[in-house]
Amino acid sequence: MGKPSIAESDRVSALLDAEAKAVSLFDEVIARGIIAPGRSESSVSDAVRDLAVEMFGTQRFWHKRIVRSGVNTLEPFAANPPDRTLGEDDICFLDFGPIFAEWEADFGRTYVLGTDPAKLAIRDALEPLWHRGREHFEADPDITGEQLYDWVVGRARELGWDFTAAIAGHLVGEFPHKQISGTEITSYIAPGSTTPMRRADPTGRACHWILEVHLIDHEGNFGGFFEQLLDLRPAAE
Repeated sequence: MGKPSIAESDRVSALLDAEAKAVSLFDEVIARGIIAPGRSESSVSDAVRDLAVEMFGTQRFWHKRIVRSGVNTLEPFAANPPDRTLGEDDICFLDFGPIFAEWEADFGRTYVLGTDPAKLAIRDALEPLWHRGREHFEADPDITGEQLYDWVVGRARELGWDFTAAIAGHLVGEFPHKQISGTEITSYIAPGSTTPMRRADPTGRACHWILEVHLIDHEGNFGGFFEQLLDLRPAAE
C-alpha cells in the first residue's frame, strides 16, 4: 500500500512509542484540569486536540475524537449524541486515536468528577478486567476475535456489569491500517471474527491489536471505557 519496508522490531517500537505519547497526552489533560464541571464535551475534545498539537505536533486522528459524559457514556462508538456539559458529580471517558509520525495510537480512559460510589466502582472495574482479558489472550495462542469478545462479555456480566458494545477491540498499525486490513469482521474482536488473532495481515506483517472494555451500569444510566494495546508490552512491564 505504498508503505516502505520496515522491520517488525521497528514496527513494535513505533506502536509502543505512539502509545507512550498517548499516555503522556492523557496525563497532561488531567494535570491541566481540562476535564472539569461546566465544560462541554466538545470543548474538552478541542482542548485535547490543541494539547496534542502543542505537545507532539499531532495534526491528525485516525478516528473521530470521542468525549462522552453522563448518559452519553452509554452510546456506541458510531453514535453522535448531543453535546453535553459535564456536571459536578459526573463520569466522563475519552477515546482518542492520535497519529504520531504515521503510527496509530488508540487510547481510552474513564474519569470521575466527584465521589459517587457507583461511578467510582465502574471506573475502578475497567482496568482490572482489561488485564484479565490480556491474560486470557496470552494463554491461548490460537484465540480468535470472537472467542476473546465472548470471554470479555461473560466476565463483565459475572461482575455485575453489562457489555453492549458490538466490538471489544480491533487491529492497529501504520496509518491508515484500514487500507491494509479493510473493514472485514476479522479486523475486529467481535462476534463472527473466527480467524486466529495471531496472524499476518495481507501484506505479510504481524497483526497487532487494541483491546477495549466498555462497561455499562443500566441502573445508574452511565458507562465507562478503557482501551490500549493488547499484544504489545513496554519493556518496563
